[in-house]
Amino acid sequence: MFLNILYLLALLLASPWLIFRALTTGRYREGWGEKALGRVPILPDNPDAPTLWLHAVSVGEVNLLPMLVSRLEQAIPGVRCVISTTTKTGMEVARKRFPNHTVFYYPLDFTWAVKTALKRIRPTALILAELEVWPNMTRLAKKNGVKVVVFNGRISDKSFPSYRRFSCFLRPAFQRVDKVVSQSDVYSQRFIELGVPADRVVTVGSIKFDGAKTDRAIPAVARVRSLTGTSKTGAFWEGVTDADVVFLAGSTQDPEEEMALNVFNRFSEQFDSLKLILVPRHPERFDTVAKMLESRSAEFIRRTELTEQGGENADGSKRCRILLVDTVGELGAWWGTTQIAFVGGSMGSRGGQNMIEPAGYGATVSFGPNTTNFRDVVALLLGANAAVVVKDEQEMLHFVEKCLTDPAWREELGARARELVLSQTGAADKTVGIIKESCELRVASCEKNS
Repeated sequence: MFLNILYLLALLLASPWLIFRALTTGRYREGWGEKALGRVPILPDNPDAPTLWLHAVSVGEVNLLPMLVSRLEQAIPGVRCVISTTTKTGMEVARKRFPNHTVFYYPLDFTWAVKTALKRIRPTALILAELEVWPNMTRLAKKNGVKVVVFNGRISDKSFPSYRRFSCFLRPAFQRVDKVVSQSDVYSQRFIELGVPADRVVTVGSIKFDGAKTDRAIPAVARVRSLTGTSKTGAFWEGVTDADVVFLAGSTQDPEEEMALNVFNRFSEQFDSLKLILVPRHPERFDTVAKMLESRSAEFIRRTELTEQGGENADGSKRCRILLVDTVGELGAWWGTTQIAFVGGSMGSRGGQNMIEPAGYGATVSFGPNTTNFRDVVALLLGANAAVVVKDEQEMLHFVEKCLTDPAWREELGARARELVLSQTGAADKTVGIIKESCELRVASCEKNS
């Protein structure tokens, strides 16, 4: 009851901000029946096989699920996997990735919402991506005999002090977790410090390496390469050709897009083959970045203006060399078009974004100095001389210049990045083995009690 009161007070205090964001960005508008009341889809009885509830907060975590779900469905006969997420963008991607699965919003940690959700789903196990350990959910899961497993476990440098500060409230929740499959020994130790018994924590590496694509010839990449279109100003985007050198700044936040634009402008006349692709991290910033480009008189086209039937530039319109990707869920494919990569969220305080995807494609990878969310991946890349840290716009400029003027260096760095990614795979299979063991224990227990 005490936690419910705290949650209600927090929700009440946050409501003006939530309403403002809902009105201005479209976020937080949908799914409140599922979130606040636990009215998730009612699943039909499935007594002969386990139901696994996999939860991923947003886009980054949702993108981890396909490699796990496919392996689970192969490893456990008749298993039923259902998917939940927290954010609107996470829901959009989850629906695209899992059209044949039940997908819904994760309930807030109110007792009534959690009880209702568990009753409707009746899971054998709750599989949580990276963290998401909540007191009422773990308590009620334990009460109902539901195993709780954290996979790809991670507690960032930024969040760990807060978790320790409130450990008196959170420790019981962590103590109830049945298994943590962690990315690194550092993260494993943090889970243990927060209350997970040491014998329930295992380090297997990051599952994100298993999901990285390493073949640029896959259909998803071929599709985005071939997209063409004419912008509102009449400039023509001819797609990505073999002659192009693409500089892609992905998962960016302010002011990283403008920095990338400045670098592109510095070399665009000298290198006619150079193209710039910008992929902001959050959809609500698509229009903001578009206005920035317009204010700088940049000739650009939006991804939503491209089509697969765009055709050739028959009328000789001005060639467009800047693309703003204003869609969700395509960044992984666009990384496969690039030779020069800047991974955003790393110049400010966000802590960086996933640099494994461009590395897997053999792009020449760069990122800013603030990458605490991916400290282990960064250490591996830098240790293998397979990536470059650019501390500011000037260093970004020098990096891109080196890539343009020394193609052999660029290709060698990219090849090392791809080799590193290939050498780190295997965490997904280990994770599935651990989850399978937990599920089998649960099924055996059910059969024994029936």
